[in-house]
Amino acid sequence: MDVDELIRRYAAGERNFPAVDLSQKKLIAAYLPGINLWGADLTEVNLAQARLWGANLSNTNLARANLTRANLSGANLMQANLRGARLHYTKLYGANLTDAIYDASTKFSRGFDPKSHKMQIF
Repeated sequence: MDVDELIRRYAAGERNFPAVDLSQKKLIAAYLPGINLWGADLTEVNLAQARLWGANLSNTNLARANLTRANLSGANLMQANLRGARLHYTKLYGANLTDAIYDASTKFSRGFDPKSHKMQIF
């Protein structure tokens, strides 16, 4: 699926896009609150400044994704792959990060403690 189709379908009211492949796509500043991307391939996707509050991102592959300044408040990121992802200034208030995977190359905002959010280092 390409970005234009996703945006068009979302604007028409569709919210469920499970297992979609958006790897290496640019969704900078996308407005997609409440979207369901369960199990999606978002490898190297650019979601900088995206508004994804309340989104279902569980089991997604966000490896090396750019989530800088994105709003993921209340989002479900259970078991998401965040290895190498950039989460600088990302809003994660109320987000569920249980068993989300990160590694030494994952970049968090200063003061963010992945262990306190029940994340797993890989």
